[in-house]
Amino acid sequence: RCSNRLSYGPKKTTRGFLIGLQYYIFVPEISTANTVFMQKIIFKPYRHLNIKNIIFDLGGVIINIDYHLTIEAFKKLGFNNFDTVFTQASQLGIFDQLDKGLVSHEEFRNYIRELSGIPLNNNQIDEAWNAMLLDFPVERLSLLEKIRDQYRTFLLSNTNQMHCEVYTKDLQATYGVKDLSHFFEKAYLSHEIGMRKPDREAFMLILNENNLKPEETLFIDDTEQHIEGAKKVGINTYYLRLKEGEAIEKLFVTE
Repeated sequence: RCSNRLSYGPKKTTRGFLIGLQYYIFVPEISTANTVFMQKIIFKPYRHLNIKNIIFDLGGVIINIDYHLTIEAFKKLGFNNFDTVFTQASQLGIFDQLDKGLVSHEEFRNYIRELSGIPLNNNQIDEAWNAMLLDFPVERLSLLEKIRDQYRTFLLSNTNQMHCEVYTKDLQATYGVKDLSHFFEKAYLSHEIGMRKPDREAFMLILNENNLKPEETLFIDDTEQHIEGAKKVGINTYYLRLKEGEAIEKLFVTE
């Protein structure tokens, strides 16, 4: 590994992540004689805690997301009260079932047609439902790779197969990364594990399966009820205030 290396242009890291056409200064290690010192990445708000494990949310924390875009997309299709059945804070049971992998794509689409009373075609429904998904900022993904080398990192996301297919294709096309598991020791997606936040069982699954101590674990999410769910099992939490301009790349620093 190189020290104090300045690179420009497309660059693959040691794990193969395509960084992109931007300047990055890599200082992975500083060697003096026979001693190698690794720069420590810390979570600035909790620098006093002995954090060894970090669980990240996906939407809003890693991928930019805007729920309002999906609401507006359905309104344009004539489903004017979509915001009464789906928001970030609350939603009808059908959306929970979709997140848990309990209903098929076609069952979900048929339910949307029933709710709206409009004979929408599959493409219309899919495009409106996926409209909330935006981009993966390159600096955020680069940070995740660096954090992964110093902490045990995990992903816990309330998501669904329809969304997963879209953002996975984005990762592959934009960064040449197979899927989200590249950035974590393990990714826990609700539609694959059959559990959702803020349910206790979702957090306990990660703790128990990976032998994590809750007092050594940090959970970062932008939804308050999910934060409360993690607190109930003793996990340290940080509520990411997106409306105040917070982002994980602003909260991790090197020392």
